[in-house]
Formats: sequence, C-alpha cells, structure tokens
Amino acid sequence: MRIKISRRHVLAGAGALALARGAETARAAEAKPNIVFIMADDLGYADVSCYGRREYTTANIDRIAKEGMRFVQGYANSAVCSATRTALITGRYQYRLPIGLEEPLTQRDVGLPPNVPTLPSLLKRAGYQTALIGKWHLGAAPKYRPLKSGYDRFYGFVPGASDYFNHDEALIDGQEKAHDQGYLTTLFADRAVRLIDEFSRARQPFFLSLHFNAPHWPWEGPGDEEESRRVTARGSAITDFDGGSLQTYAKMVLAMDAAIGRVLAALEARGIAGNTIVIFTSDNGGERFSDRWPFSGMKTELLEGGLRIPAIVRWPGRVRGGTRSEQVMISMDWLPTLLTAAGTAPDPGSPPDGMNLGEQLRGSAAVPRKLYWRYKHNFQEALRDGDWKYLKILDNTFLFNVADDSLERANLKLRRKDIYERLVADYRAWDAAMLPLDPLSATGGFGANELADHFGAPARERPPL
Repeated sequence: MRIKISRRHVLAGAGALALARGAETARAAEAKPNIVFIMADDLGYADVSCYGRREYTTANIDRIAKEGMRFVQGYANSAVCSATRTALITGRYQYRLPIGLEEPLTQRDVGLPPNVPTLPSLLKRAGYQTALIGKWHLGAAPKYRPLKSGYDRFYGFVPGASDYFNHDEALIDGQEKAHDQGYLTTLFADRAVRLIDEFSRARQPFFLSLHFNAPHWPWEGPGDEEESRRVTARGSAITDFDGGSLQTYAKMVLAMDAAIGRVLAALEARGIAGNTIVIFTSDNGGERFSDRWPFSGMKTELLEGGLRIPAIVRWPGRVRGGTRSEQVMISMDWLPTLLTAAGTAPDPGSPPDGMNLGEQLRGSAAVPRKLYWRYKHNFQEALRDGDWKYLKILDNTFLFNVADDSLERANLKLRRKDIYERLVADYRAWDAAMLPLDPLSATGGFGANELADHFGAPARERPPL
C-alpha cells in the first residue's frame, strides 16, 4: 500500500523537528557547564606566545585565547604556590588560614582543613563530579588531602614538587601509590583524557582541576631521563642551581602545551567542548628561565614579575573569541566566577574576597580594584589600588604607577606623598584583619645593595611586540 504524504505533513514534520532541535539547544544552553581548570606551575607572564614568547609557539594555549578572552592584568594571590592554591580553592585571601601564611610547609603540621568550603566541595554539592590531576601542595596525608576537600578523584602528588621521571614514591592514585612510568606531564594528560571520557558518559557536569607541575624545577624535558638520574643520585632537586637551560625550559612548556592540546581534543571528541569552560593560568610569576617581560622581579617577590600571570577563559557562546580584558583580576576571583557560572553560590559562612568576573566575561568594561599581598620572605608588603602600587621590601618602601611604569623603576613616594600615605594606611587596616605574620618568618634574598642595583639599573631593552 502506497502512503501519500502531503506537503502539509512534510511542513508539520519539519516544524516539529525544528521545535525539537530548538528545545535541545535551549536545554544545552541551560545545562550546567563542565569546567576544566588548567594551572601551570611557576610560569612567567610572557612564557606563552599569546602573551609575548617569541622563541617558541604555544599553539594550544594560544587557541584557548583565540577562542576566548585573555586577561592582561591577571595576578596571582601570592608569589609562591601553596598560598595561591589556598586562595584559589577557598576564594578568600590566603592569610585567613594558617596554611596560607606562605611556604615552606614542611616545618609544621599545617594544611587545608577539611571543613573549609572549597570550590570543588561547593560544585560537588551542586551536582558536579570533581577531580584533581597534578599538584596538591595544601597539606600532607592522611590529615589533609584532596579527597577530604571536595575532590572525588585524585591523581598526582602531594608536596611542592616531583621529579618528572623518578616519581614512583610521589605519584598517588586516589589514596594509593601509583607506579605508572613515564614523563609526568604526559601522565597527567593521559589521566585527564581518560576522566573526560568517563565523566562525559555520566550525564552529570564535571569540574576537572588539571594542575601541572610544569615548568617547575627540576629542569627536565620529555627526553631528559639522564638528567633525572643525575638529580635523583644527588638526592635533592630543591635548588637545582646547576640544572636547566632556556632550551630545556622551552621543551617543558611545549610538552605542557601538547598535553593541553590532547585535553581540548578529548572535549571535542566527546562532543562537550561547546558546554565546557576552559581556563588556563599559573600559580605565581616565573622562575629563572621564564619570561616576565614587561615586568621586573620573579617568583618569591612582590614585584610585578613575581605576581603577574597569564589568565585565559574559553566558554563558547558566552565569551566572545579573540577578546582581551583590562580588568585587574586575581586567583581568588575564580571561585565566585565559576560558582555563578554553575548556577550555585558561595557558602554564606565563608564569603569570598574574590570578585565575580561574569560581567567582564560578557564584555563589560573594567572596574577599579584594590588587591593586597604580603610575603614573609624579606617582610614584603604590596597593595594595588587602581594604577598605584605600594611596595615594601625589608625597610625599603616604594610607590609606583604600574600603568605607566610596569618595570617599577620610578619611586614616586616623595612626589606623590598624599597617595603614598593613603595606600600605607589602607594596607595597615587590611593587614590588621588578617592572621598575624607567620612566626617562622625568614629573611634573605634582596638586601640593600641588591635593591639599589635593581631600582638603579636601566630597563632591559626589548623591541615592541
């Protein structure tokens, strides 16, 4: 029997199909986004090519920027990593917790208390699957560990650093030792791809923290097993003063970029890239082989080079590709921003100090910020208020206009005494609301002669980008 299909039936069917597709699109738009938070370790502001590196090209990180937004005034909460990680996971100034009173952590029993609300625990409460791959550095097991602070899964290492090849004793899978062999950056990418595949099948949003240890010392690229054996035989990579080179550093960064490319490809292969927020950033400014241009200073210093970091967000359909924001932002901003994106809110008993960047991600103009730092090493203090920055190192104090003087060379505290005194008073009031300075404070590093050399030295020559 031949069934006759009229034009009216065809149009009705097409209309129903269009309505179904429209409803599916609407549901996708309303669905909670997946979140992949990628953080490098000790990466300098200009260590990726979309922020200025010329010696190599970080194609996959650049792609995130091309398809999203690049913040050009991004700050870390600290010039060292465990303090920044405390602020990132809590959304608050790290100085509110003993764990955030800076490194080292090995001298006492200190860690992130399991009862503190965290970004993963709050997302988990909102229905998210959660995982941390990579570096923890927020306290030692069994008292402190990722699985007690909101993560369902953990694959990585607990202390501040690990060898890239000889990691048999450090690498943890859940709560057990992992005996996986290979280059650590690659192993982290392997597990991330595996979890993305697993999570995407669960019909449940996920939050994946991918915290690489690259390009933190020891300075080992993907083919540097012999260097790993040398470091291991020496017994410690804490300083690694005789290791590394610009070429090795480039290999480490490019290996991380390749790993990120695999993560992006996995999101696409599972058909979830369109509903996944991808963030790339660093935990603090760079170390000896990094590029911090156009800033001076480095890791452990509250000069701009120790604090300024790349910060990139890709969110298809919500963040316009190829854009840049002048908004001053900081690590602790991610918690309120991502909780809002996930349709939930911070814990009322632990209000964030960070700012929700949602309006800026939608293209709104930058708004003024005040940001504060302190670091026990050399008794450093810093406050940024608008374009002005107050800085103290030992007994030396400074006032810089960092918008005009990114190298922090011209000390304007006498010329603009009014601004200097206002910022100092503001800093003192803020500092009084935080925990007291860590009693295990240490000096060293910059002395009077080094400060004179630094601020009296001519600016490094570099042609414009």
